[in-house]
Amino acid sequence: MKESVIVLRELTKRYAKQTAVDGLNLTVYRGEIFGLLGPNGAGKTTTILMLLGLTEPTSGYAEVCGMNATRNPIDVKRKVGYLPDNVGFYDYMSGLDNLVLIGRLNGLGDTDAQERANKLLDDVGLAENKDKKAGAYSRGMKQRLGLAEVLIKQPEVIILDEPTLGIDPSGVREFLTLIQSLSKQQGITVLLSSHHLHHVQQVCDRVGLFVDGKLLANGTIDSLARSLFDEGGHITTVVVREAAAEKESWLTALLQQVPGVTAVAIEGNEFIVKATENNTALVVSELVNAGQAIEEVRKKSYGLDDIYQRYFEHHEEPI
Repeated sequence: MKESVIVLRELTKRYAKQTAVDGLNLTVYRGEIFGLLGPNGAGKTTTILMLLGLTEPTSGYAEVCGMNATRNPIDVKRKVGYLPDNVGFYDYMSGLDNLVLIGRLNGLGDTDAQERANKLLDDVGLAENKDKKAGAYSRGMKQRLGLAEVLIKQPEVIILDEPTLGIDPSGVREFLTLIQSLSKQQGITVLLSSHHLHHVQQVCDRVGLFVDGKLLANGTIDSLARSLFDEGGHITTVVVREAAAEKESWLTALLQQVPGVTAVAIEGNEFIVKATENNTALVVSELVNAGQAIEEVRKKSYGLDDIYQRYFEHHEEPI
């Protein structure tokens, strides 16, 4: 059974007449990477502040590691590492010295702080730059140092608020791979807030679409695609050597027996198969066994861009 690490129930935050977060219900499980996805101003950062006990909800509650974040903010902070979108360091100090200081502030002795800081700098790929002043670090290097800072107290949960903002494409890819690797190796639960769809898609186990303070949908990318694209979240197009119109009936029936297939169309020498799962190999195998000479295979899986656009088409919500 999955263990709940973050539990939000009817979490609401109002500022005068403005509702920043509106009745948010969400559960994040141990060891998963959850992407909170939405445009700027959607209420993502306000939600994070309530999770950390830095602002009180108007109603509802946030629970982290079994503790109420409003009533036990200090205890929650001991379990949670937080990386904001703009990390601050002492620019005149080296990366290592910054990290050692954070370790000591978190209760580590000098020797333990040094040892853990050196190991973490190696883990995040900054070992060769540990003696360089933090003020000379690039944006990507500062984010890596920030991740090491978050990890030095060995948290159970990491919350990342727009962690890829301002990093070049190569740095983004490396940073996200690092987060994914650390999460899987150490069993850390990660809540990643972002408005960059393709960044979220690269690493998250599940995603939530968050707009105007409301969580409109959440699930795996496959499950969201299935719910929005008429049970046809995967489309495989197979091009054969000769048109198959005269064989259309029995070939269609054959492919409809493949697990997950929801629709089959034949257009000239192209077989277009919609399915709820990635079964391209099975579709091709059936056609080969039926005597069809395969010339080309094209596969389309709906990604977050498609899901995001289609979802708001259906709900008539502005982005």
